[in-house]
Amino acid sequence: MHKIIKLLDKIFRFSVARAHCDIPCGIYDPITAQIAALTVVRMDDLIDEHHAQSKIQDKEFYNKLVRLINVKEEHSEKVKHEIRVIFGDFIKGEHIEKFPELPLLFHKIMQLGSADKQKSDRATAVELLEKVNRFAEIFWEIKGIKTKKAKAPYAPNLEFVYPEH
Repeated sequence: MHKIIKLLDKIFRFSVARAHCDIPCGIYDPITAQIAALTVVRMDDLIDEHHAQSKIQDKEFYNKLVRLINVKEEHSEKVKHEIRVIFGDFIKGEHIEKFPELPLLFHKIMQLGSADKQKSDRATAVELLEKVNRFAEIFWEIKGIKTKKAKAPYAPNLEFVYPEH
């Protein structure tokens, strides 16, 4: 079959189809990763609050603790997934030339996402959000869209990078 297609290609000179992914939708937005990173910070805060407020460590204590940890870990992985897709499918060589920090920034986000799954540490989660925000700034600059910074309107009210419209 491959030989037949090659032969037909020599005769008809088929156009080469190019796409950045399986379905070339062109829809990329780091906001999902940013919200997931903010959720990681919030879960770390709730874990700390739950631990401090619960004097009795019964099964209800552990049930809530496990649920908080589970959400934190799911969102840590979501950050990694979303950034991995944008970096792998959208970022090109010319973007890395213009923003040479991108590969190390990507790697740091992956490390921080894993680190927050391994422990509950607000400082690590906040750094993850900061790195994802920086990634968002670069992403929007590549697209030629100016950004603004504003605090999220919900706890933990940390700063987000938003595209200006």
